[in-house]
Amino acid sequence: MSRTVIVVIDGFGVGAMPDAGALRPGDVTADTCGHVLDHARTFGARPLRLPMLGALGLGLVHPHPDLARRTHLPVAAGRAALGYPGADTFAGHQTMMGADFSHVTVARLAAHLDEVTEALRTAGHRVERLDGRPLLVVDGAVLVHDNLEADPGINWNATGRLEDLAFDRILAIARTVRAVAPVARVIAVGGHADGPLPRYVRDGDGGTVGLDTPATGVYRNGGLEVQHLGAPLDHTRQLPALAARAGIPVTLVGKAADILAGETAVRRPAVPTADVFAHTLEAVRAPGDDALVVANVQETDLAGHQQDPGRYGAVLEQTDAGLAALVSLLDRPGDRLVVTGDHGNDPTIGHAYHTREYVPVLIHRPEATGVELLPDAHSLADVGATAAASLALDPTALANGTRIGRTDEVA
Repeated sequence: MSRTVIVVIDGFGVGAMPDAGALRPGDVTADTCGHVLDHARTFGARPLRLPMLGALGLGLVHPHPDLARRTHLPVAAGRAALGYPGADTFAGHQTMMGADFSHVTVARLAAHLDEVTEALRTAGHRVERLDGRPLLVVDGAVLVHDNLEADPGINWNATGRLEDLAFDRILAIARTVRAVAPVARVIAVGGHADGPLPRYVRDGDGGTVGLDTPATGVYRNGGLEVQHLGAPLDHTRQLPALAARAGIPVTLVGKAADILAGETAVRRPAVPTADVFAHTLEAVRAPGDDALVVANVQETDLAGHQQDPGRYGAVLEQTDAGLAALVSLLDRPGDRLVVTGDHGNDPTIGHAYHTREYVPVLIHRPEATGVELLPDAHSLADVGATAAASLALDPTALANGTRIGRTDEVA
């Protein structure tokens, strides 16, 4: 009997990876966890209170003085490198579930204009560049462009106005682009803009050129349709599929419900942190001996994008309370609570992009007798492999990942 719950605190990093400054040199100082704690101590009414994260071993991973160095819980604690290029929620979750993202690159559309143009024309579309700039106008209505809301080169978009054509036509163009794109995601976007889309084209960071999507008004005008087309993956070799084949019920909560595959999974999309934990606790309380629950706490990531360390800290405290409720329920031998992140999002860094940081790997094991300090994992895929082992599944059935430490055994 085993219930394994993976809680991903979106955008929760514990310090810059060695290559964090490759795109933005200032990111070498990124430390989401430390800087949020510093902000609360310096500018807040009091230091943050994170007793459960401390009990789960966060202070063993991060040296901040406001984090406890000892824990009374049986835990295994370490940190993981991301194991995929850039710092992206979609790639992070897919990798964590056991995907191999070694074939995915960070690339500007400008470097692949010829092959994208050829693919679209072969599919019967009319394609031209906009004023000679490195983005494409397809059928006179859809812009294919760099995504300016993520790190440069992470994602491309295909955006059209629903006044001009139906979303299924925008999606068909995006699928053709996806077939030749080397990046993690191609995002089809259809909405009601305030004016012609070329009016909102601008230069982005890192030599990108794209649509200032928030400025178009599509996020506020209603009727927005979006579909994320991820890089080709063998979802049958990811953790949810592996668990489902073994007859283990799978529940995906929060953003995990939107971006992870699993034909038989119960999906509970939610953004408010209270709702995320309510759905997660409900799944743990459900009858049955075995379960896999993957939940994403998104509001931390939103606070990072907003560069709001005060809000980030408040969400962390709310998350801490939710984790305490989970620990009280996961009390059977074989149960596991895994707390981790998918990338960093330092709300003090001075820009609204993700930061390339190590993430914590905190594992509660109710039947263990001590604390295990884990070696650095090379990839988030190792988190998925470790969770597979805790469910008595074969980690080698995943496309990627190696079990960390002895976390499926009694210490």
